[in-house]
Amino acid sequence: MYHCVTGATGFQNFFPSLTETLGYSPTISLLLVAPPYIFMMFYSYLHSSTSDRFQMRWVFWMYPIPIVIVGCFVFMYTDSFGPRYFSLFLLNFAFAMNSTIYAWIASSIPRPPAKRAAAMAFMNSIGNAASIWTPFTYWDSSQPHYRPALGIVIGLMCIAGITGTTLRFYLASENKRFERNEMSDSEPTEKDMKKLQKTAEMEGVDIATARQMQKGFRYVL
Repeated sequence: MYHCVTGATGFQNFFPSLTETLGYSPTISLLLVAPPYIFMMFYSYLHSSTSDRFQMRWVFWMYPIPIVIVGCFVFMYTDSFGPRYFSLFLLNFAFAMNSTIYAWIASSIPRPPAKRAAAMAFMNSIGNAASIWTPFTYWDSSQPHYRPALGIVIGLMCIAGITGTTLRFYLASENKRFERNEMSDSEPTEKDMKKLQKTAEMEGVDIATARQMQKGFRYVL
């Protein structure tokens, strides 16, 4: 998921080149870089705080995807200044997804802290590896529309949507299992018992305490 977002936002390394295709001088082209990022700085704060307030992750992961895709198509198939510059604002909606994925992964691996830290480090290493290959997709020969590169962005956004939806359904099924176990007085299944034993080993507690720790816990969807 994070690899897809990092790959999609690879345009940030070529943003001056994108604004240069709008037909202005180098100085004006560089000045045009700032407004989309200033806008996204404030919007990302609103996006993240709203996601936290409603304790929702999947919706806030998904809605930027069609916005970014529309931005790609507008930049790829228009030539006038207004639509093309507006499309750069739309492309930057991909950055709003960064805060969502960090919060979502952190809440999906709540304990132990060492495991969560390792997961975040692994996510960072794999995700940022996209910066290795994305620079090779913005060819000089594809100016001024950069259709191959933005086509890859569209593909990555689609994959991000699929993987995010898969994660959402998996966590929802786990929440149902937690609820079912809490409502039932029967003994845990063999599969649930293995998970309890693993939790007990990681936390250094007995099975009964591990089961008690799970009561009331739900993954954020």
